[in-house]
Amino acid sequence: MPEKRQRVVLVRHTLEPEALTALGARLCYAGGDVDRLLKAIEEKDQRAFVERVMAMGHESVLEHVSFTFLIEGVSRVLLAQLTRHRIASFSVQSQRYVSYAGGFGYIVPPAIRALGPEAEAEYHAQMAQMQAWYEGWQKRLGDAGEKSNEDARFVLPGACETRVLLTMNARELRHFFSLRMCSRAQWEIRELAGAMFDLCCREAPALFRDAGPGCLRGACPEGEKSCGKQAQIRKARQEYLERQGLK
Repeated sequence: MPEKRQRVVLVRHTLEPEALTALGARLCYAGGDVDRLLKAIEEKDQRAFVERVMAMGHESVLEHVSFTFLIEGVSRVLLAQLTRHRIASFSVQSQRYVSYAGGFGYIVPPAIRALGPEAEAEYHAQMAQMQAWYEGWQKRLGDAGEKSNEDARFVLPGACETRVLLTMNARELRHFFSLRMCSRAQWEIRELAGAMFDLCCREAPALFRDAGPGCLRGACPEGEKSCGKQAQIRKARQEYLERQGLK
């Protein structure tokens, strides 16, 4: 099968995420009954209020808001990194119940492609060899269905493409973006985080406009391992916000 391209779709999110976050914050800080609280968030745009609350470090209210993404064209290498983020829910395409006989999709690292056509052709040939090994073991194991898949899959590479349904609350998403949008993050999960950030920021800019690597909000947390590109990263974010009309 041909190489796969990464695709990220925001399939669901909490309705009116900024208003719900504001409701949680006002509940903490304001008196009055429930009707008064509901009226307060209906009367005007809550973005400025939410941004003030977040600037105070009151992020627990972000946990009332969640986003669900359908992700395809990513590798099992990425999946191993993604599932380290434990405050999330994952549904992953099974290599036990799904047979890859006839071809599996796979990811080609840009660094391998950059080596030139000969190196890339060698990589594709290696994927084809692993496909042959996989189908060979399926036949030798001789039991159709999941029984042969579950052991034949041991020869599949980390490059093998998978699909994921992922749900995170907004607080965990901000943490995810702080780690995975950093220039020191591995390229594939950095690309995924960037796509997820763009989708979130479009839906709830007050919650995400300053989300991303720590150097957007202060000193680089990487210390002596810093990429040294803080100025460029901040400039790129300002340009992004201007293009989206969010500055």
